Amino acid sequence: MTLRVRALDHDDPERIARASEAVGWNKPVETYEGYLAEQAAGLRAVLVAEVDEAFAGYLTIVWRSPYPHFRERGVPEVKDFSVLPAFRRRGVGTALMDAAETLVRERTSVVGIGVGMDSDYGPAQAMYVRRGYVPDAHGLTSHGRHVRWGDTVKVDDDLVLYFTKSLR
Repeated sequence: MTLRVRALDHDDPERIARASEAVGWNKPVETYEGYLAEQAAGLRAVLVAEVDEAFAGYLTIVWRSPYPHFRERGVPEVKDFSVLPAFRRRGVGTALMDAAETLVRERTSVVGIGVGMDSDYGPAQAMYVRRGYVPDAHGLTSHGRHVRWGDTVKVDDDLVLYFTKSLR
């Protein structure tokens, strides 16, 4: 097995959208075309993983996080991290995270990530903790707002706990 991680290029958006659609993910080609434009503008880095030249997964790093706590502190955020089911538990996610942390380390000493709170995110939650990520101590957010004591929230992809990792 040959695993390679590289930057997103102009041939990737259609390829990634097709692979995503094949596993039932709603991620249209426009998403990846937008990522490519943001990468060209220096707003986002996009890393693509291939196994034996087949698309296996990707992640993005936003250099200016939409999460206020990260943005105010200049903490880049790993966002939209996906590994196709057929390539999970084969080192693809680890390779993508290693490459992302190396890239972030060139600019700053801390990286952040948000993770969903339902059981679909359980493997990701465990991986981040194993990699040394710790909660940022600001609690849960839902749809971009901090959840306060007594709030009622919907458990969906926007119920998030944010983590950081020191890269020193």
